[in-house]
Amino acid sequence: MEKFELHILGCGSALPTTRHFATSQVLNVRDKLFMIDCGEGCQMQFRRSRLKFSRLNHIFISHLHGDHCFGLLGLISSFGLLGRTADLHIYSPAGLEELLQPMLKFFCDNLPYKVFFHAFETKRPTLIYQDRSLTVTTIPLKHRIACCGFLFAEQPTLNHIIRDMVDFYEIPLYELNRIKSGEDYVTADGTVVPNARLTIPADPPRKYAYCSDTIYRESVIEQIKEVNLLFHEATFAQKEQARARETFHTTAAQAATIAKKANVKQLVIGHFSARYEDESVLLEEAQMVFPETILARENLCITIPL
Repeated sequence: MEKFELHILGCGSALPTTRHFATSQVLNVRDKLFMIDCGEGCQMQFRRSRLKFSRLNHIFISHLHGDHCFGLLGLISSFGLLGRTADLHIYSPAGLEELLQPMLKFFCDNLPYKVFFHAFETKRPTLIYQDRSLTVTTIPLKHRIACCGFLFAEQPTLNHIIRDMVDFYEIPLYELNRIKSGEDYVTADGTVVPNARLTIPADPPRKYAYCSDTIYRESVIEQIKEVNLLFHEATFAQKEQARARETFHTTAAQAATIAKKANVKQLVIGHFSARYEDESVLLEEAQMVFPETILARENLCITIPL
């Protein structure tokens, strides 16, 4: 099974605490790293998670509140000090480039690499990234400013060749890609060898959905249905529902309700309010609705389940 791992760098909300860093995550897809939000201090957490800076080329920012992007300037500067030469691509709602460029001009004027900004619209789901391994599509959310989550979906892979059968039928190398793609093999004497005898089906593609700051929003359910792992913000407990609604955030019970209605395999909650010294109250509340819930915590690594 190919690597598909989520690393939690920070899971706190706006107000800094001694227990949590601001929101940031890294998704490892076949050893290519994708950062999701970039809160203050994320590069220190990146180090602690033993991730390699050189494998991070794409950063996705959900919205332009400071606790989700204050780490960018420091990270970009550190890349320069490390002698980075590969391009860095940053995806966000409109406005980030205009905010950062003056600071980059002042603090990082001689970077040895280029930073490219890609603005996306936030009203409808939009494919914003694609390569041979992965697609990234925005998930429209509703917060106090323009905000989107992200759906990371593995690209389907080819079937696995059964090496003993290839040797048995003396199949030439140039036929292997066709067989991996699902075709039967025809021997020199015209015998058709069914593909099922030669291959094992590939693992089904996995999906990870990231729902950042948002009011309870059932419109996301269709897009995240049956994902392998869902991260959903759970800033408050249900008794603070009025405060959650006022600040356009979600409670733990509401996040679990979204997970249950979407029939996801596993839920991880985060973006915790600083008022909670013990987030077990949030976990218990969520698990009452959706038992397959875990708490985010710094430097937690989750292998995305099949």
